[in-house]
Amino acid sequence: MILSVSRRTDIPACYSEWFMNRLYQGYVLTRNPMSFHQVSRIELSPDLVECIVFWTKNAIPFMNCLDKLNRMGYLYMFQYTITPYDNAIEKNIPHKKDIIKNVQELSKKIGRNRIVWRYDPIIINNYYTVNRHIELFESMCAQLHMAINHIVISFIDIYHKNAGQGLSKLTAEEVKYIAQGFGRIGAKYGLTIKTCCEGYELNDFGIVKGACIDADLLQEICGCSLSLGKSTGQRKECLCTESVDIGIYNTCSNGCVYCYATDYSRLENKRRKFDKDSEILCDKVDYEKDIIKVRNMKKL
Repeated sequence: MILSVSRRTDIPACYSEWFMNRLYQGYVLTRNPMSFHQVSRIELSPDLVECIVFWTKNAIPFMNCLDKLNRMGYLYMFQYTITPYDNAIEKNIPHKKDIIKNVQELSKKIGRNRIVWRYDPIIINNYYTVNRHIELFESMCAQLHMAINHIVISFIDIYHKNAGQGLSKLTAEEVKYIAQGFGRIGAKYGLTIKTCCEGYELNDFGIVKGACIDADLLQEICGCSLSLGKSTGQRKECLCTESVDIGIYNTCSNGCVYCYATDYSRLENKRRKFDKDSEILCDKVDYEKDIIKVRNMKKL
């Protein structure tokens, strides 16, 4: 099993103690986002979990967990989102110089092959123009190129949860201009750049379509072949391999205005339900109404 932690919320930044408690207990409960009373019990034994994929914008609170994960026998990697945006757009993220320092420290501890840098999403406004993105991207590549495996980029998508934030889709011309600049910079620093869930063909700029949960990278980390199918339930363009996500929507407190996974009008109510010892994140199980089923996990 590939464990995704998580597309739906930033567990390393916000809920590291809860997550480690679930590993100690050996299982976690999670609701079906489409059917509230359907709850899955997911076994978390290291014998079943081939690799944990952590998604985060801030791994600083999680650093003291790494040695514990190693002792417990888990393999893991990070999808680490680092953008150039300030606290007007990412309200609760530490200063980016501290985040970049954290990535460098993380790389020294676990190896660059287990860190993917996400420059995601790319948004345009009066300050973050296409030229400003290219300038900032090069500055960040100069600092991060020795600490990461490759880069994943994507362009802003508008959802009902981030509509009304003054965001808009990039034009085809803006996408092409950024891709040209990023491709040149990636080649300069020897970095592969891949897109996430994009319909654009950017191969002419050295940018290829990629998967965030990438089968080849997982097999490299695990040191063996894995029987991996394509992920279901994702967007049409998604190339990710299958995984099991244990996160809960509307629980991330990073405060990113572009977020598709958190309705901030619901966040406070979710956070009030948080218990570091709970079986389920920011929630309680109703044993009269909820239907709990053990999810059939398999070795890959």
